[in-house]
Amino acid sequence: MELLIDASRPVVAIGECMLELSRTGSAGGGRLGEGWKLGLGGDTYNTAVHLCRQGLPVRYLSALGQDPCSAEMLAAWQAEGLDTGLVLFHPRQVPGLYAIHTDAAGERSFSYWRSHSAVRSLFELPGVDAALAAAAAAGLLYLSGITLSLFGPAQRARLVELARRVRAQGGVVAFDANFRPAGWEDLRTARAAVQAVAPHVSIALPTLEDEQQLFGEATIDRIIGRWSRSGATEVIVKRGAAGCIVGTASGQVVVPALAVEEVIDTTGAGDAFNAGYLAARSRGSGPEEAAEAAVRLAARVVQHRGAILPRETPGW
Repeated sequence: MELLIDASRPVVAIGECMLELSRTGSAGGGRLGEGWKLGLGGDTYNTAVHLCRQGLPVRYLSALGQDPCSAEMLAAWQAEGLDTGLVLFHPRQVPGLYAIHTDAAGERSFSYWRSHSAVRSLFELPGVDAALAAAAAAGLLYLSGITLSLFGPAQRARLVELARRVRAQGGVVAFDANFRPAGWEDLRTARAAVQAVAPHVSIALPTLEDEQQLFGEATIDRIIGRWSRSGATEVIVKRGAAGCIVGTASGQVVVPALAVEEVIDTTGAGDAFNAGYLAARSRGSGPEEAAEAAVRLAARVVQHRGAILPRETPGW
């Protein structure tokens, strides 16, 4: 049975948006504090913005503080068109912060300051029950492994239950394991958290390298097979510069990446890919056509610094 996304119902993305420090000039060298730009970023937020820019109604479920940076972040989310009605506020905690470091090939590494960010207390805040109830009405729920890593076992169980409810009510659940070892207590905990949500995932958007780290999977067949057996209808395995492989009940299709003149920064490429795929599927495109749209958007993102394309980018 072909998967259909009800575009008349909102997309709900859940996770953390942080303050983002990225270099504005050369990726290498420089004195501390020289050439840095302050922006916003976070895996589910990046995807949410790209979905919103493609015309989908997107609600972002997260938490901020009551400080000036939080106020500016909220205004920026609203300026992007995100529905912030599910955003909760912590009276003392503030947003997290991360810095992007890129090498000469555009590959990135990160430094984080987020252990006490407001979103980590999301499930303790007044209004969270109502927010989760509203999220259950989503036509498309978007979660990631980074979202899961923000919380403890009891809170992750509530996210799993939300995914179950969305899918039981005819919605679609999309999930990117997006494994970042530093965010987890250990590999066993991360693996168990992903396995707990897997039975409720409709569209799996794993990355080959993440799957190899998490599960020791060495082949595309095994990755697609495991997600399919868990219940995913579509499995799109991202392979970076090698493009992706789309797995459905009809078989597997290889979709190559687009050649770009220069890779400047790979930050957010996978998040943009996910948005390109989900937006195309929401418009009625089939999985292969959606994957082609996804690689096009990812190719544009890697030619700019930071996780999200600037608004002034030509054609955007």
